[in-house]
Amino acid sequence: MASSRPILTADQMRAAEQAVIASGTPVVQLMERAGASLAEAGYRFAGPMETLVICGPGNNGGDGYVAARHLAARGVPVRVAALADPATEAARWAREGWTGAVEPLPSARPAPLLIDCLFGTGLKRGLDDAVCAKLFSLRGRAHLAIACDLPSGADSDSGALLSPVPDFDLTVALGALKPSHRLLPAMPLMGRVVLAHIGVEPAGEWHEIGRPQLPPLQPGGHKFTRGLVHALAGKMPGAIALAATAAARAGAGYVRVSTSRRLDNLPAAVVQTDTADLSDPRIGCVLVGPGMGNVPQLLTLALTSPAPKVIDADAIGLLGDPERLRGQDAIVTPHDGEFVRLFGQLSSSKPERGLEAARRSGAVVVYKGADTLVAAPDGRLGFAPPTPAWLASAGTGDVLAGMIAAMRARGLPAFEAACSGVWLHGRVAEVSGPAMIADDLAEAIPRALAMLA
Repeated sequence: MASSRPILTADQMRAAEQAVIASGTPVVQLMERAGASLAEAGYRFAGPMETLVICGPGNNGGDGYVAARHLAARGVPVRVAALADPATEAARWAREGWTGAVEPLPSARPAPLLIDCLFGTGLKRGLDDAVCAKLFSLRGRAHLAIACDLPSGADSDSGALLSPVPDFDLTVALGALKPSHRLLPAMPLMGRVVLAHIGVEPAGEWHEIGRPQLPPLQPGGHKFTRGLVHALAGKMPGAIALAATAAARAGAGYVRVSTSRRLDNLPAAVVQTDTADLSDPRIGCVLVGPGMGNVPQLLTLALTSPAPKVIDADAIGLLGDPERLRGQDAIVTPHDGEFVRLFGQLSSSKPERGLEAARRSGAVVVYKGADTLVAAPDGRLGFAPPTPAWLASAGTGDVLAGMIAAMRARGLPAFEAACSGVWLHGRVAEVSGPAMIADDLAEAIPRALAMLA
């Protein structure tokens, strides 16, 4: 993807920091950069608002002492409260650089701006009840709240809440995004997430899905070189009509639907046929599942085609065994319930479940939800950027399937096609507005595509 940002687990982040330290950058310099970035973000976000920085004993607390020093240097009235004395050498260095008083956290008075530096990446257990209660009390009496790297109580790698977490207005991710920044249930509690560069070089197979680079239109091209999507209609015409319309709007040069009865809600540009010749070598992608119902013959027909395919909705439930996807050039798009029916109840984090499903099936898995993931069998994992809550309505998944099919038919590899469709889906929802229905979503695709021009 053109502008994807790496996402690092806690272990990967520690390794990236250690690599920088081993190359000659002192850990205190990394802490200075982190604290200065936190202060800059706080000042830009809240202005010279009276601030309380609450610090834990580790390096997250050290970042807080540095931030307090930088805010005070800009004339911001700052107080610091500490849960305990610094427990690391770098945190002690940062504490010595703060010339103001340090209040005990239990007796700390609130301030209009709260900056949470209690615990960050690597937290493995929840906060003590008294600490958690104090955090909620201080947050409840603040006008704005900022989290340093992660809100205290959130697990970095899974998005789980190890203890209750209040809502924040801004989270400043240090060095790289973490999985929790893009996973439920933690994600919506973080407010806006901004990334502070502190000098580490994050790299890995996990990333936030960024703006796609779509295949350019060739001056000498025609409808088949732009991609043919062949959709298989089933019992419910509305769903396949949404998917086929989305495929056409998303740039496929030719979309046709195999149907035994004419569908009245399709654009005239979408061809309807009563035959289903899936051996046509011009087919760039077969789309099966939206509105299919309990018609296993359609799924069998799709699986016999040599063409790439997107398998969605009812077709997922009829697969039965993920081994049926072996040897297929397939993208499968389950939501939670469909995922469990196909892959079983996997006891791990959502990223781990998505990757295990991709390895087990050999397919690219679009694991849908408010925190959609795209997993590839080779270990790549794309995290969707936040999407509007109003995207959760009937038919929007059919639109997504059609968009992904168009991207695949246009020539993007399976993982890139899935990521492109997911990114575009979120942007289409943004331009459609909160009163949208799935029909509006399909019609608004050209407006979102114009953002890529």
